[in-house]
Amino acid sequence: MDKLHEECGVFGMYAPEGTQVSADIYCGLVALQHRGQESAGISVSDTAGPMGNIETKKGMGLVTEVFSKQDMERLSGNIGVGHVRYSTTGGSTPENAQPIAMNYIKGSLALVHNGNIVNADKLKEQQMYRGQAHYTTTDSEVLAYEIISARVKTPSIEAAVAQVAGTLQGGFACLIMSPRKLVGVRDPYGIKPLVLGKKGDTYIFASESAAIVSIGGEVIRDVRPGEILTVTSEGLTSDERLCGGRSAHCIFEYIYFARSDSVIDGVEVFDARVRAGHALAKEEVPEADLVAGVPDSGLAAAMGYAQASGIPYAMIFHKNSYIGRSFIKPSDEERRSAVHRKLSVLKSVVAGKRIVLIDDSIVRGTTMSQIIEMLHEAGAKEVHVRISSPPFLYPCYYGTDVPSAKQLIASEHSTEEVRKRIGAASLKYLDIDDFKTMVGDMPLCTACFTSDYPV
Repeated sequence: MDKLHEECGVFGMYAPEGTQVSADIYCGLVALQHRGQESAGISVSDTAGPMGNIETKKGMGLVTEVFSKQDMERLSGNIGVGHVRYSTTGGSTPENAQPIAMNYIKGSLALVHNGNIVNADKLKEQQMYRGQAHYTTTDSEVLAYEIISARVKTPSIEAAVAQVAGTLQGGFACLIMSPRKLVGVRDPYGIKPLVLGKKGDTYIFASESAAIVSIGGEVIRDVRPGEILTVTSEGLTSDERLCGGRSAHCIFEYIYFARSDSVIDGVEVFDARVRAGHALAKEEVPEADLVAGVPDSGLAAAMGYAQASGIPYAMIFHKNSYIGRSFIKPSDEERRSAVHRKLSVLKSVVAGKRIVLIDDSIVRGTTMSQIIEMLHEAGAKEVHVRISSPPFLYPCYYGTDVPSAKQLIASEHSTEEVRKRIGAASLKYLDIDDFKTMVGDMPLCTACFTSDYPV
């Protein structure tokens, strides 16, 4: 499908001794599966066990495909981290699956990472000069080597993480576990989300609040931009030495990436999307018979548009969520077939109707043109398109898979040209000023729309 992709989802737990966390981490990763479907992995350690013993299982595929019952029985411990991956740096290969687990002179660690380290190449050059990591392929591996290098010279893993975090540029949310500790760190701009929760006496970190709730946990708060949280047998400690600068939260978490039942930095994602629909309806509303959304992230905005415009809301698609995956680069014809396999039109609902169709974005335009064609084939008279984000004009460097500008249809064509190319009766985008309607006064990263890069 012609959509943007988030890079990863992270999940971690620190439980009292004697508690097994692997099953809950597995379920937490399933709740984050939308953030990455290429690979999955879990690392665990028993704080009462032999020092330095971290068990890891990872592989290509969905969470349910990677782990067997035997794997879960072997992953025994009360502290652990998990990861689901969509690659933006490094290829989609088993070698690049996370967690990254490493042994070093002072012990061992496992790391999971969401985002992108902009200065990773510079750090890698420094590592090569030191005789380290000449074969690293991802910024996550570079980060792991940086922490190991710092750990040799610092008194604790959290001190090493703090030293390294101060040198990083980009958007990132990382969990680092040693055999006795769990450390969570969020980039100083807060570009990537990271949430703290608790289940009884167990501390939880997750990319989204919905994953914490899915295992019966309670959300405590968002990790502050720049904050480093460390969990040990003594409890939770916070290091805020990197906090207090400019924040720039990724607006696309609210437009598309996050689950609609998540709350990120105090804003409910579902409500933000409904408000985006309200904002879209402030523009000229076409004469139409019904409003519909493209599943899934277009649905809430469509509800908001219907509420504000007074045009009835309707479900016009059946979505098949079980069409399988392929790691083979598809041809144009295969991409076309994938759209038809994933979405089918309810002909009895759309026949003879003028439709306002809401979606979260137009990237290359190929999927939207196919959807409009499907609606016309089903008997729709007109299809007016409304997009709950501004036009994509610039690439993202912080861990979102935005193509180059030449592949962004709005970067190469005017709105009227895009309308003609996708076959819509009319086309309007959300105005960037309407982000305030969505999320209030939250400081945002809007670089993919404005080229105002915070880093």
